[in-house]
Amino acid sequence: MNIKQAKQEITNTLKAYLTRDELGNYLIPAVRQRPVLLMGPPGIGKTQIMEQIAAETGVGLVAYTITHHTRQSAVGLPFIEKRTYGGAEFSVTEYTMSEILASVHQLMERTGIKEGILFLDEINCVSETLSPMMLQFLQCKTFGNQRLPEGWLIVAAGNPPEYNKSVRDFDMVTLDRVKRIDVAENFAVWKEYALRKGVHGAVVSYLDIKKDHFYRVETTVDGLQFATARGWEDLSELIFAYEKLGLRVDRGVVEQYIQLPRIAKDFANYLELYYKYQKTYHVEDILRGTWQNITMLELRAAPFDEKLSVMSLIFSRLTELARQTRRQDELTTALHAALVDFRGKIADADPTAVLGQLVWQRQEKLKQEKEAGRLEKEQRDLWLRECNALEAYRQNLLRENLTEPAAAMDAVRGWFGAEVERRTALAEETGAAFDNAFRFLETALEQSQELVLFVTEVTSGYDASWFVENFGCDAYFRHNKELLFDDKRRRIRDEIAAARAAQQEE
Repeated sequence: MNIKQAKQEITNTLKAYLTRDELGNYLIPAVRQRPVLLMGPPGIGKTQIMEQIAAETGVGLVAYTITHHTRQSAVGLPFIEKRTYGGAEFSVTEYTMSEILASVHQLMERTGIKEGILFLDEINCVSETLSPMMLQFLQCKTFGNQRLPEGWLIVAAGNPPEYNKSVRDFDMVTLDRVKRIDVAENFAVWKEYALRKGVHGAVVSYLDIKKDHFYRVETTVDGLQFATARGWEDLSELIFAYEKLGLRVDRGVVEQYIQLPRIAKDFANYLELYYKYQKTYHVEDILRGTWQNITMLELRAAPFDEKLSVMSLIFSRLTELARQTRRQDELTTALHAALVDFRGKIADADPTAVLGQLVWQRQEKLKQEKEAGRLEKEQRDLWLRECNALEAYRQNLLRENLTEPAAAMDAVRGWFGAEVERRTALAEETGAAFDNAFRFLETALEQSQELVLFVTEVTSGYDASWFVENFGCDAYFRHNKELLFDDKRRRIRDEIAAARAAQQEE
């Protein structure tokens, strides 16, 4: 299955394990709650889906890469305990608590979260001395005499032997006590994730054209060479940073992430063309509606790959504008809820103290989510921006010495109004950019297959589709309706052809 399906299956498993009966006991007894064994090639997102599952289900997450541990750190240190059996005293070996299990208890103590996921990566690459204890842990959920608390799902991940020479095979006894999920790379699923996370447009458009370069592992005379999903995403982050710094991403830089030379060279060349098209086609002029006629004529005469690259440039910029609008909308919504709370509390309290309390609550929530291991970057950024805005309101009240509730509320309402106006301005700018993009592409490409691809990209893009759904775009709705009509007409035509073929066979 692909990584998206694996994520859903693990989510379902977690929900099933945490479901209780009418007496408050887990519906599936702990002894029958098999650990999940997630097997798949490296760099396809196994660790990331654990973070997503924890954030989406509200449980804790403790993650370890087992290859970093020795037997002592994973299992604990032995010590001698005196015990009496049958009237005689004996020396018995006990173990201190495992660092891994201690981390689970520490998270529970710090956050108050009692249920979660213990994620153990590279489970089949443990050292020879640690291997028996890890197998015991998968089978019995214990290290020495210490047991994993109830309500915690073990998810262990590993790579098949063709990707790692250090792997150890699990015996049948162990495999018969785990829930095994085999996962494979899938570009379509990764692209959906990439559009949601804002992976660089050059990476997405390049892989759209050359899907077979998305994930490759080759054994050559120079050793193992590979391109992975992790490599592409990390390279995307570097490209953004280099662009901000005015630095050039050349082949040598690409090869540091895409460790398959011919693909790295090919992408480096494509990236140069991508930047060239940025200058040639003046994307910002297109989105402002001020393009030159020669720009439209050049795109009309361009080869297919060039058209795709230019559409990707336009789509990436639209996505960026849509993302800014969505994040401003989320901030405005969060601040509105906070200020409703603020208004209800200031009647008999100092307004600055109330705002300080609101800021403190959000900072504590941020800290708790981080400690629980389930804080995603976008959620973190939203909370930080909300805290910063509320703190700015508090500082303004102090500066202007506004302590009377009505005056404080009026002032805060005015400052909040600036955020609402910013959202309106962003929405108008983005809406105009969408309209201009469609108008340019309709003029340059007319009713071509490329325009159909652009409409499909808007439909599948998380931020672009969010904007269209919330703020509308007449051109998009018109083309999408035509696309749906064409699909229906094609489906009916295929059904008629199939019926005729069946009649001829009779």
